[in-house]
Amino acid sequence: MAHPQPRPNVLQIPTYVPGKPPTLRPGMTAYKLSSNENPYPPLPGVVEAATQAVAVMNRYPDMGSTALYDALADRLGVPRTDLALATGSVALIYQLVNAYCETGDEVVYAWRSFEAYPIAVTTAGATSVQVPVTADGRHDLPAMLAAITDRTRIVMVCTPNNPTGPAVTQSELDAFLAEVPPHVVAVVDEAYLEFVRMDDKVDGLATYRAHPNVVLFRTFSKAYGLAGFRVGYAVAQESIAAALRAVSLPFGISGVAQAAAIASLEAQDELLERVEALAVERARIYAALLEMGWDVPEPQGNFVWFALAERTGDFAVAADEAGIVVRPFAGEGARVSIGETEGNDRLLEVARAFLA
Repeated sequence: MAHPQPRPNVLQIPTYVPGKPPTLRPGMTAYKLSSNENPYPPLPGVVEAATQAVAVMNRYPDMGSTALYDALADRLGVPRTDLALATGSVALIYQLVNAYCETGDEVVYAWRSFEAYPIAVTTAGATSVQVPVTADGRHDLPAMLAAITDRTRIVMVCTPNNPTGPAVTQSELDAFLAEVPPHVVAVVDEAYLEFVRMDDKVDGLATYRAHPNVVLFRTFSKAYGLAGFRVGYAVAQESIAAALRAVSLPFGISGVAQAAAIASLEAQDELLERVEALAVERARIYAALLEMGWDVPEPQGNFVWFALAERTGDFAVAADEAGIVVRPFAGEGARVSIGETEGNDRLLEVARAFLA
């Protein structure tokens, strides 16, 4: 019997694999280090602002997110027309591909990189062109340039790269963008930009101002600790930002999420303190792993990457038995978030034992 059939590409969409919760073990505190979540509670004033918004949940949220657009424009020093909000930066990926790609169009990105890229591309009926990262987990920008064809509509640079950790430099990005054709949208995905501690780091805002085809993707989920509320934003020239807004889900960002994001922007000093503390802790973990003999890429996000190939599953099991859950990518490696100090210490114990 005939029955409704989805578009053929829908059946080909890869499944997003979220970080699973830790296994609860009697007498042991478990730590979730699988989703790159911020281990700190909400910033000062955020719970109060969100609670006030909850009191009027019977009303629709401001569909135009007026106050949040104003707050972001003021903080970043950009026109409101150059901004586009969405339910997390992952939603912006979907919106961009839907706005700019037709069936058969190509999207170039590094691999392995953010898991949502191939899902969004396949959903739109476009074609992924995956360019392998280097042995140390970095974008191979010359190879990505070589992969651009007349069918390319979007090229994505995830910096720092999730899940491998390294970030591109401004010099590398400038040289890359100078060769990207002007009709190709160049994404600079900066979900972890607040954690970057390196020389010649990317200045996203200066880059967007210099290149009409550049769009920045940013999020409140990581540094700001609003992963549960789903708020992300893009910064781009007006024509690109308008296209992203045009395909956005009406009323997508709840009133509670809008209020929490605005309050988070107002707690900048506390935010910077927490991010710096996480960066210091990341440096401690990285140094300890190198001292043990691990060859891990230099991390610039709030996570570290273990290139374990076929031993990835064994590492994930060993971590789980120690009361921490990591994010395994079968046959490739494991990403481990920087979390609470005790959880991080257990990671080092697992890493030491595993290497032995």
